[in-house]
Amino acid sequence: MTTSSGGRMPLLDHLRELRKRIMRSAIAISLFAILGWYFYNDIIVQLASPVCDLRAAQEQGQQYCGSLYISGVLGPLNLQIKVALLTGIIMAAPIWLFQLWSFIAPGLHKKEKRNSIFFALAATPFFAVGAYLGYAILPTAVKVLFGFTPEALTNLVKFDDYLDFVLRIILIFGLAFELPVFLISFNLIGFLRGSTILRPWRIWVFSIVLFTAAFTPTPDPLTMALLALPLIALYLAAGVFALLNDKRRDRKNPDRV
Repeated sequence: MTTSSGGRMPLLDHLRELRKRIMRSAIAISLFAILGWYFYNDIIVQLASPVCDLRAAQEQGQQYCGSLYISGVLGPLNLQIKVALLTGIIMAAPIWLFQLWSFIAPGLHKKEKRNSIFFALAATPFFAVGAYLGYAILPTAVKVLFGFTPEALTNLVKFDDYLDFVLRIILIFGLAFELPVFLISFNLIGFLRGSTILRPWRIWVFSIVLFTAAFTPTPDPLTMALLALPLIALYLAAGVFALLNDKRRDRKNPDRV
């Protein structure tokens, strides 16, 4: 990335940099989308498991699987395209997240760029933990939400709508668990100090609780707490790490204090 004096980039260079990052992200998503297309049936079997045993229904030649259905002439094709695309977005998340990081943290010095390797190494496991947590609550979420169906009525669920619900939860919680990675990465490059991260802790805690209340698919407080508490703990751990790193950095460079 070329920079002008003062570490600033001309507008055209910013646009070229953005185009480069978008292209790399699109290529990564496309490659993983091809895998999603190839393993389409295995993926929908796994995603449908909270509602019905799709594999058993296929092997027995059944016409229906629980309350899930597909409608329209183009419905099956649209569903496979959507599964492939969303699979690509989720599986390539560490790559396009790193491209996003590389774009919003421009003009770094050589030493600061070396610190960016932390983001590349930590983004994948943190996203994976969040995505798995989102997937793990699906059976409970589906059971609770289906429980609101009035008696004597059948709740038929379009697979497209169900898929949007499932993958939205997985993607949102995967991204939520990237919070400490971004905070620590910004601290390592000197953009955020630990005191800046922890000072508004009440606002952070409230925002995390509000986030989980808005996006948790079940209304019970226990499930929301199980999702909010890890995020709060990760936020506080990131702030404490940043404080310790600031103290170490200030001892080495007392002029910066």
